Amino acid sequence: MTPACLSVLAVDDELPQLEDLARMLRGNPRVAEVKTAASGDEAVAIASRRGFDAIFLDVRMPRLNGLDLGRKLRCCAHSASLVFVSGFDASAAAVSELRAVDFLTKPVSTQRLDEALRRVSALATGAPRLRPGRDQDDTGDVIAVEHVSEGTTRLLETGSILYAKSYGDYVRLFTATDRYLLRATLNHVEERLASQGFRRVHRQYLAHLTRAAEVRRAINGTALLVYENGGRVPVARRHAAEIRRQLRP
Repeated sequence: MTPACLSVLAVDDELPQLEDLARMLRGNPRVAEVKTAASGDEAVAIASRRGFDAIFLDVRMPRLNGLDLGRKLRCCAHSASLVFVSGFDASAAAVSELRAVDFLTKPVSTQRLDEALRRVSALATGAPRLRPGRDQDDTGDVIAVEHVSEGTTRLLETGSILYAKSYGDYVRLFTATDRYLLRATLNHVEERLASQGFRRVHRQYLAHLTRAAEVRRAINGTALLVYENGGRVPVARRHAAEIRRQLRP
């Protein structure tokens, strides 16, 4: 049984939703204490007087929205983990800038709430951040993405991404177990992930080379990268020889 040790501040201007979130938080075995605030100003006042392990923030609130509030709270509650909660999408750039540990879409499920609290708990105890898939030596960077099958928004550890495929103004990101959608160009994603072992191997594909399980020769001097999720990424002829050299044992 996980000991209840987390102190949490929940912030939402809509009282029924604030009460529902507080009730769910109090019902989680990881949470020892829950305080609530019905406005951004009230949240700043509470957080400036005492510390919290996590602050759950509604994104859309009058006068001081959740993203602006998150920036203010970084000054008076810099050690607290931020978790955004919303019925709407938030700016991926803003969420990443604030280093939030998760993004929950309303109505919040018990499973997703517990997943967010597991991440908070790992950070509060100094344990390594929880990652889907294999553990990686990465920077711990996260990116706000849309889960393709669930239709929810969450924060994805960039080290769990195997490869990415361009669909015009969108990029689909593939992990060992799931697919996610990001509104961005492949060039933007390439710039973001270049320092983490990703290479442009085809005009439509970006690949995490060290996560490839196999490289296969293909016709006309091209190649295929094979990944643990069964995915196959084509390698253009102009990149094939260099990629094979890099991945040679």
